[in-house]
Amino acid sequence: MAKKTKEARIQVILECTEHKESGMPGTSRYITTKNKKNTPERLEIKKYNPILKRMTVHKEIK
Repeated sequence: MAKKTKEARIQVILECTEHKESGMPGTSRYITTKNKKNTPERLEIKKYNPILKRMTVHKEIK
């Protein structure tokens, strides 16, 4: 018999914080999943930004 629980994993979008401040056109975004129960706060991960050509901090957006 199947469980009647809510899905713990949700899809989130990560956006570069340094790119918005630089004023350059375009955006660097990644899509990933996270477990709501283990990490209820917003994610903050270092990812590669192809426009700036370096590793930058990407934060979860709505």
